[in-house]
Amino acid sequence: MRAPFQILVIPYRSIGIAREFAVLKRSDDGSWQFVSGGGEDEETPVQAAGREVLEETGFESDSPLIALDSMSSIPKNCFAAAESWGAGVFVVPEHCFAVNVGNSKLVLSKEHIDLRWLPYAQASELLKWDSNQTALWELNERLKLSN
Repeated sequence: MRAPFQILVIPYRSIGIAREFAVLKRSDDGSWQFVSGGGEDEETPVQAAGREVLEETGFESDSPLIALDSMSSIPKNCFAAAESWGAGVFVVPEHCFAVNVGNSKLVLSKEHIDLRWLPYAQASELLKWDSNQTALWELNERLKLSN
């Protein structure tokens, strides 16, 4: 059963001191976003994030997910499973993460038709959702501190 939360994961890599972010194009509506999806059954947001990254990009490694502070709320009516959550659920929280995929080759699922590795400004401009842009901004700022 679909859990009443959403996850967002930003795959990134380092090229020297520069960073690139993997932006994925959805096959259903053509919008650009990061890895996203919902929890299943009793999954935690971290578990759901790891599973979604594997399902949508084929990436599985020991690289830890980086929990971001960015949060968003999505109206319940955006989800097919909404009726199963009961009348007391109005919005669904979106938990944001990032993962360094290094030099791994990402393999898209049928959910996406294209992937672009882009620097921060170009990635931000391409993204459809404000929540994706906010999480990307936070990650970029965090990565600047680690240089």
